[in-house]
Amino acid sequence: MTRALKTTYVLVILALLVAPLIVVAAVSLNGSQSLRFPPVDPSLRWYGELFRQSEWLVPLRHSLVIAACAAALAVAIALPLALFVWERRGLVARALTGMGFAPFALPPVISALGFMIFWMTLGGYGQIYATIVSHGIFLVTLPLVTISLGLQGIDRSLIEAARVMGAGRWGVFRTVILPLLVPFMVSGYAFAFVLSLNEYIIAYMVAGFTVETLPIKIFNALRYGYTPILAVVSVVFAVLSALIFGLIGRFGNLPRLLGAERSQHD
Repeated sequence: MTRALKTTYVLVILALLVAPLIVVAAVSLNGSQSLRFPPVDPSLRWYGELFRQSEWLVPLRHSLVIAACAAALAVAIALPLALFVWERRGLVARALTGMGFAPFALPPVISALGFMIFWMTLGGYGQIYATIVSHGIFLVTLPLVTISLGLQGIDRSLIEAARVMGAGRWGVFRTVILPLLVPFMVSGYAFAFVLSLNEYIIAYMVAGFTVETLPIKIFNALRYGYTPILAVVSVVFAVLSALIFGLIGRFGNLPRLLGAERSQHD
């Protein structure tokens, strides 16, 4: 394949990826209540409507609260799990690793059905905490992967040196391991946060219409007509996701998070 052909191929792929975003962004600028492309009477009216209408502000608040809390819960579960697997080997460690990766191995609808039955049995169906816990468990795989990659890069001689200097188990964790893991914990939190914001199936089956998130609100709004505010929400989601992942790429070790360094060592 020639260089020109490779460049053309890459440009075509980029165009296919970017084109839907350009169309949605343009549609959000319609001045009238229509989803026309190109936009008619371009205006930022609907961006203001998103933050003025309570019917959209409430789902937005629900989505942000659920995503923030669920991502924190996912990191809180993943950290001790990754530490246990890193420090120990054997059947138990492999079983725990498999459990940590299981949520992403199963189709989301199966996990959502399991969560729905669980919370209906306990009486938590339709409560915001049920959605938070469900998202936290479902998304635990993301911080588990990033934290595990961080642990694999720790030089164990640093730990031995700290122990020789008299540091106990907690002291080694607090002064050596944790500072090295913070970037990977933050990255795992960011990944879980973004996916929780965009998750629909589990939120819908666990909370129904009681705790309406933005994805649920979008699907509900589609029944009653199309307005540019739907495109506005999509643009906000896309910008927020790009900002978060851009910060990870700028300040984090993105190749390491994707496993590049591990592949080189192998």
